[in-house]
Amino acid sequence: MLLLGFGGIWKLQHRIDGQRAALYQEKNDLVLRSGPMLKLMSLEYAPLVADLYWTRAVQYYGDKHRRGDADIQLLWPLLDIATTLDPKLIVAYRFGSTFLSESPPRGAGRADLAVELINRGIHANPEYWRFYEDLGFLYYFHFKDFAKASAAFLEGSNRPGAYIWMKVLAARVLEGGETRETSAFLWNEVYNSATNPDIKQNALTHLQLLRADSDCEQLTAIAAEYEKRAGKRAGSVRDLVNAGVLKSAPLDPVGFVYVFDGEGKAQLNPASPLSQQKPRYLKPL
Repeated sequence: MLLLGFGGIWKLQHRIDGQRAALYQEKNDLVLRSGPMLKLMSLEYAPLVADLYWTRAVQYYGDKHRRGDADIQLLWPLLDIATTLDPKLIVAYRFGSTFLSESPPRGAGRADLAVELINRGIHANPEYWRFYEDLGFLYYFHFKDFAKASAAFLEGSNRPGAYIWMKVLAARVLEGGETRETSAFLWNEVYNSATNPDIKQNALTHLQLLRADSDCEQLTAIAAEYEKRAGKRAGSVRDLVNAGVLKSAPLDPVGFVYVFDGEGKAQLNPASPLSQQKPRYLKPL
């Protein structure tokens, strides 16, 4: 019993020490918050110090994300310092804006600061067209400001090396606002271009949920037609298969059969992981 007690105390102390170390690290990050002052002090080593602050920002975000801690107030100061020390640090603007804009607990929920960060990146790197893509993405998803999103995409399309679809996207967003097809186009681009695994998984989840929404919309229409002909509501997808309306039971992107609610509308199976993710990731279009 004594040995077990000592073992439990050791584990508890180890956990406390780990949390204390993380707290001390956060306190250390707060010591110097002035980017211009650090740049003056760093002299010609400013880009190197910027890399250190960017690395710390990634570690800070990753540790918070791993522990499910939504309090990431230091993320902005770390990004602010990193990009002040090295205005050409492209990765800090792009990934940093994603970390800032995502809703808690995946991010800081500060899309306004994300826009500020990207605009800073545009000012320092005016020819880098991807920043306009990021800016349009922020306006489109987080602010529903389709005019500004369209303007950002159009401005970026005029930069060297920009893909032709930027002009197409600018026209589509301005004309139709937020649609499932446009959202899928954007998330697919994020998924294909992202190198950070968290950002890539985030984009994939959005794409899966968009596809599930489309599947449910079609399945609901099929069920409504079945009700008209059969004079009764389908209780499950299996009823539609047995009636020959469907060849097989349609599955969501992760392999779970769709179900019907009490009103006959198709929805994700409660057992599907996507059903748990939907409230956090996707708002109905």
